[in-house]
Amino acid sequence: MHVPLSVLDLAPVERRAAPGRGARDTLAASVELARAAERHGYRRVWYAEHHSMPSIASSAPAVLVAHVAAHTATIRLGAGGVMLPNHAPLTIAEQFGTLAAAHPGRIDLGLGRAPGSDGATSAALRRDPSAADTFPQDVLELQDLLAGTPRRDGVQAVPHALDDDGLPVPLYVLGSSTFGARLAAQLGLPYAFASHFAPDALEQAMDAYRRGFTPNGRPGALTAPHAIAAVNVFAADDEATAREHVLAARRQRAVGLFGRGRVPAGTETADDDAFDAVADALLEAGAGVHVDRMTRLAAVGTPDDVVAQLDAFAARVGADELITAHGAPTPAARVRSVELVGSAVSAVRAA
Repeated sequence: MHVPLSVLDLAPVERRAAPGRGARDTLAASVELARAAERHGYRRVWYAEHHSMPSIASSAPAVLVAHVAAHTATIRLGAGGVMLPNHAPLTIAEQFGTLAAAHPGRIDLGLGRAPGSDGATSAALRRDPSAADTFPQDVLELQDLLAGTPRRDGVQAVPHALDDDGLPVPLYVLGSSTFGARLAAQLGLPYAFASHFAPDALEQAMDAYRRGFTPNGRPGALTAPHAIAAVNVFAADDEATAREHVLAARRQRAVGLFGRGRVPAGTETADDDAFDAVADALLEAGAGVHVDRMTRLAAVGTPDDVVAQLDAFAARVGADELITAHGAPTPAARVRSVELVGSAVSAVRAA
């Protein structure tokens, strides 16, 4: 494996979790996943901001990062990402400055332009629908606040996020189009593409980022581009099990995206056969085409096969780092996938 590997923890709430236990169990599972990643040499674990989604427990990335950081020792942790239009830059600077003070040298901050929710939820967050239009300016303001630079009105983020070397929490621009790639290039920041669910513009975005990258000397800016691509991973002890995990993930995504109003009451928590029947009907009715297009970038199989696929993918798209979204249907299987790939990468590097 020629590039570093990281983990994107989607913090899924188990479909059949006991009442009141879903989010609690998910947080415990996120700790175990991060510990596995730490033991097996992954560079970082990120959590993405989503709102009003009962199946995802990462609505407050800064809180989740703090929780996992308190139960790990060395691995980098961060938001991948905070949806900046939902927040004032000062609020995010204060949150991540506090995290950096508590866990120096371990905190990342990825920034996205999407709301991470629907229109009604955005309204509930008290955000102006036009907030995304000021994303570039908000990134610059946040960059200055993290570096300890007061705003023109004298307001500053306390605590600010400088480490022992005087460097702020590293910022990453996230995206699924060329807009974020061009912005990251212009600002001299690292760029992460969400190709695990929106792969269509990956190659164009990577090319635009590298061609347009300009070091600018601002706090935390890079001297050379650093491009991250996200990829789905289903690693298991044998090929058949890995394929079973892929099918389970397809079913879950089909119901999540297209099951509203079509899933009979109680099916979400009913026995697996009933859920699978509904999911398979949705997949056959056309959801499968959409789901497969969204998630077509995936490494599937035994550990050695997965590592070979990841290596080929990184080389093909010119990624400097891969962030892997392990999509197995249970927490134990996701931890196992992380462990298998990490061990296989270590074996390759030691050979």
